[in-house]
Amino acid sequence: MAGTEDRKLAVLRAIVADFISTNEPVGSKALADRHNLGVSPATIRNDMAALEDDGLIAQPHTSAGRVPTDAGYRMFVDRLTEVKPLSPAERRAIQTFLDDAVDLDDVLHRAVRALAQLTRNVAVVQYPVLSRSRVRHIELVPLSTTRLMLVLITDTGRVEQRVIELPRAVPEAAVAELRTTLNSQLHDRLLSEAPGVVEQLPATVPANLRGLLATLTSVLLESLVEPSSDRVLLGGTANLTENALDFPAIRPVLEVLEEQVVLLRLLDQSTASSRVVVTIGNENQHEGLSSASVVTTGYGLRGGMVGGVGVLGPRRMDYAHTMARVAAVARYVGDLLEER
Repeated sequence: MAGTEDRKLAVLRAIVADFISTNEPVGSKALADRHNLGVSPATIRNDMAALEDDGLIAQPHTSAGRVPTDAGYRMFVDRLTEVKPLSPAERRAIQTFLDDAVDLDDVLHRAVRALAQLTRNVAVVQYPVLSRSRVRHIELVPLSTTRLMLVLITDTGRVEQRVIELPRAVPEAAVAELRTTLNSQLHDRLLSEAPGVVEQLPATVPANLRGLLATLTSVLLESLVEPSSDRVLLGGTANLTENALDFPAIRPVLEVLEEQVVLLRLLDQSTASSRVVVTIGNENQHEGLSSASVVTTGYGLRGGMVGGVGVLGPRRMDYAHTMARVAAVARYVGDLLEER
């Protein structure tokens, strides 16, 4: 029985491989000719009939060959024994391209372009989620005696800036003292923990700083909570036109790409770990993606994920190739953030 199941899986893999390559329904004779399955075309036809009964392949029309279903793709992905490794040239290209980045924005823009080029699909990269980042430094910059700029810098390289109007002039010495206090209390804290620390600060600072701290507190708390500007970057949207035959209606896919909330939800599901997540066709909760597959994974610091990377393409994608390249770009982004 195990031998029969292994052979059926081999037939399914061959059907998926051929359909990805040709975008044409696959017949038993073609499988026998192209793949060393070690059995006769008649046996392959029997295995294809069993796979069809199991809902793993389907016949799009009479006398045609078979195509994988969503369930067939799912079994194929779940049973992948290895992904296609990057070539030395691909590894060098990614490293060189990303190493030249000058800041976080540049890193992420380069990452999304590299991933779109490597996979020939739509690439998506999420900015680091602030609640999963840590405070690297807080700077208070006097703009005048009654104006300050508060600058929050995270360990992921994100920078949040706010200009604060003060009710009265404040000496630079008081600003410097409060800057030291804030950094001593908040450095390396998760941003999700920081608001609780800030709320306790008035009781710990000297009386001469309490008025200034009270003015700063609301602005500082706004900077520490998740901002509405959290967003994703897209690259390679034009690649959809290369796969137009795979999308019965391309408009719903384009509408999803315009909705950052949907994309953020897709990426958030991958940030629990560095595992590559694949959702196929109707597995995607948004109906606009019922004809698409999405491959995502997280990137991060210190073993914790702070954002997501992924690609969106047709169900007829080269999963082994795509999964490896998504994982590689995520790994490079995480390594760059660690170094900065």
